[in-house]
Amino acid sequence: MRRIFAFSFAIAVLGIWFIAPDVRGQAPAAPVNSPTYGDYATADIRILTPGVVFASGMPDLAAEFTKQTGKKIGINVVGMGTIVDEMGKRNPPPDVIVLPFQLMNTYSLEGGVMPGTTLPLGRNRMGLAVKAGAPKPDISTIDKLAVVLKSAKAVMRSNPASRTMVATLIDDVLKRPEFVGVNAPASTNGEGGQALARGEGDMAIQTISQILPYKEIELVGPLPKELGAWIDTLVAVSSRATAAHTTDARAFIQYMLRPAANATWKPKGLERFE
Repeated sequence: MRRIFAFSFAIAVLGIWFIAPDVRGQAPAAPVNSPTYGDYATADIRILTPGVVFASGMPDLAAEFTKQTGKKIGINVVGMGTIVDEMGKRNPPPDVIVLPFQLMNTYSLEGGVMPGTTLPLGRNRMGLAVKAGAPKPDISTIDKLAVVLKSAKAVMRSNPASRTMVATLIDDVLKRPEFVGVNAPASTNGEGGQALARGEGDMAIQTISQILPYKEIELVGPLPKELGAWIDTLVAVSSRATAAHTTDARAFIQYMLRPAANATWKPKGLERFE
């Protein structure tokens, strides 16, 4: 746990000035085609989550939970730029919320979380993708990654102008002196993995959970750990949770975090905290 909260402090110091304007409503709203699962309005358990966690297997676990309990789950994905405001304003209100560490810590201090319900969820790493069937180069060190990226015609990525957490982390990596000279155009439609899947560029940097769904591209591997290119998330019961839903919300969180759930999370790119 010390390692987890050390990360929270570090990224708050290094990156929060990029993210804070988004949290307070200055970033663009989430895309109209943001993924959903189930009927949020009529669900027994309503969840708001960032896309990186949704893509990591949350709908699969929701389906399993419903099959076992009969409780219906509705999941809405909200962009990092507006997710905290959405959690405070969305009606019907969410029962379960997922946020990166520093945003959850702040939201908890503001009274947005039911006391005693916040738990570590997992880590989503940034990875390098290539087109399906293309050679997979060695990116095990920063120097080797730099050589690979400089050899690419174009390394697609999320648009840093969006100031989302993913885009900001990738932009920070590419601003390092080792990567001077890398041609890394920002995607103008969706994130970097989507752009590569459409045929733009020949490589992409994106969260692993957002690379794996596309059959047109393949994961080379995670970026070197020395770059610190990942997002750590927490899950909690919202203080706005419907009273009748609170027990079910707690039960689903425990279902998500049980060891057997790792068989769903891990293949889709989320590393559970042990």
